[in-house]
Amino acid sequence: MANLHYSLAGEGRGHAARARSLVDELRKRHDVTIHTFGDAFSFLAPLYAGTGVRVEQIPGLRFEYDRRGRVDYLHSTAKNLPVVAQLVRRHRGLVERLRAESADLVLCDFEPSLPRAARAAGLPVLAVDHQSVLAFGDLSELPRHLRRHAAFLGAFVKRWTPRPTLRVSSSFYRPRLRPGATEPVRFVGVLLREAVREAIPTEGDHLLAYVRKGTPAAALEVLRRAPLPVRVYGRADLAAGGAIQPMTVSERGFLDDLASCKGVVSTAGNQLVGEAIHLGKPVLAMPEPGNREQEINAWFLDRSGAGISLDFDHLSDRTLARFVEDLPRLHQRCLQLDVDGTRPTLDLVESAMAGALSGSRSTNGTAAARTA
Repeated sequence: MANLHYSLAGEGRGHAARARSLVDELRKRHDVTIHTFGDAFSFLAPLYAGTGVRVEQIPGLRFEYDRRGRVDYLHSTAKNLPVVAQLVRRHRGLVERLRAESADLVLCDFEPSLPRAARAAGLPVLAVDHQSVLAFGDLSELPRHLRRHAAFLGAFVKRWTPRPTLRVSSSFYRPRLRPGATEPVRFVGVLLREAVREAIPTEGDHLLAYVRKGTPAAALEVLRRAPLPVRVYGRADLAAGGAIQPMTVSERGFLDDLASCKGVVSTAGNQLVGEAIHLGKPVLAMPEPGNREQEINAWFLDRSGAGISLDFDHLSDRTLARFVEDLPRLHQRCLQLDVDGTRPTLDLVESAMAGALSGSRSTNGTAAARTA
């Protein structure tokens, strides 16, 4: 049994869903402590209460949005400076804690404080995230403007966490390794929790929509006029009316609605797009305005043939109706794609932990021999 610490970013549901798929398996054999904040903490803390998995709230960086719903990078930087200061102040205590608890391995999903502490404590680090694809994937087929954005974001990703022992990059489009990349990287599909892998898809009469607080009002009005009922998650403040049926956040309810819907209307987050494709559900993806990572996801979704993408400003009664009409063709393409990367990732994590435990036993044995 290993002692595993796992930190993850808290924005949206993607990081938490990835963590869930791994932790549910790892906790059967290992001690697991999760460090996170925001949406991920709110989702995971009650889920693992009383299970032996510790879920601890930490300071975390969040995006800020302007009045048009676009990611405001300048405002985000200003708002997050005090959080960075908090992370710096807690570094030494975190290093001492990892040593005191005899941690064996650290996993991180785009969260910087724990892997930095792990490196200072001399522990192996596995980065299991989606963002590494921007730094190490061969994205040469992207249009020029998206290649520029990917290069800029990739440089940031490399510096966000210290060089890990291994990067495991999870994405539904699984690119090749970028020529010239020197870090150890493995590309896998989307990480799917057991309930998703075992879900039996059916075809109901509704669309499922996942929207964020920055979703323009005009786009929501288009959903109200949709030709099918739309079960909306992510906006508890919405009033019911027209085709919109606001849904209370519920893991089981969301999965049931996803497995039984005709198609998905959502932002272009990697995790939900991958889950939908796995279940044979076409996606109409609208990248969050200003979110370049989602713009890249959306381009690859178009390329896959399992869905279509457009800007929020271009969502109209006509484009939504076209998506609904095209659902049978898109569904057939979903069935041809294998996007599940769960088993290969678990194998990589277990292998890393076996190596960490072997190294720890070797070190302890040497120390004991010297003492004798």
